[in-house]
Amino acid sequence: MSDSISNFITIIRNASSARKPECTGKHSKLHLSIAQILKKEGYVREVTESTDSQGHPILSVTLKYVDEVPAVTGIRRWSKPGRRLYYKCNDIPRVLGGLGVGILTTSQGVLPDREARRQNLGGEMICTVW
Repeated sequence: MSDSISNFITIIRNASSARKPECTGKHSKLHLSIAQILKKEGYVREVTESTDSQGHPILSVTLKYVDEVPAVTGIRRWSKPGRRLYYKCNDIPRVLGGLGVGILTTSQGVLPDREARRQNLGGEMICTVW
């Protein structure tokens, strides 16, 4: 697997479209930061860290549904290993006119797009969620 972020995003997208109650992926600090932003923005219910049967750390994400409709209607990888996309704070694109959220890596850590604009920070756009 060359792009673990795309793998993690695909796990969430597939579980959401299959109406699964939760999904699990490999644990990393970046995956944890992305999942915590999704929780803070209201796209997932719960994020827990645990280990699998062999003792490897995993990240469990409990998905959120509103009247049996997934809260995550779309999630897309933006910057890829072959093409990194960096934005200045004034050039960060708005997701669905501000209805969605973009997740960026900045010098201050992983932040949602609104917070990066507020702190006057630019960075690499990891993914967008709506």
